[in-house]
Amino acid sequence: MRISVKGRYALAAVTVIAQRAQSRENVTVSSISDELGISKIYLEQVFSQLKKEGLLLSVKGPRGGYQLSRAPSKITVWDLLATLEAGLTEQTENTVGESAPDIEIALQTLVFAPLNTGLQEALRQVTVQDLLDYSEKQKTQQAFMMNL
Repeated sequence: MRISVKGRYALAAVTVIAQRAQSRENVTVSSISDELGISKIYLEQVFSQLKKEGLLLSVKGPRGGYQLSRAPSKITVWDLLATLEAGLTEQTENTVGESAPDIEIALQTLVFAPLNTGLQEALRQVTVQDLLDYSEKQKTQQAFMMNL
């Protein structure tokens, strides 16, 4: 499976927003861009789509920025990627439908449908909170290793 740059950047940027959510701080595109080394213009496009889908809230003004629209435990990786990755939600096209319908049914039933279902189930099991927790755990381990 291949996730686009847009999808990968969204996951990283939303994790940063989740890190700062505890302090109720609005997170600017510029600060995320600087922290993660991601193009500000590209992030604005990603955030625009996530906001349109209702996953992010934006606050205008001098203390403005972005916040998650709901708790990190209520936003799944599927929610984010399904918004940005059109290929994840598209139905698999017929391969040999008209010339060999029996083979087509076998492919759809035994390969494509289970693959799509498994992918959705896996991505729905991971939340932004999970990404946040795992990231924090890695920070702690890295700090411990540096102190040795």
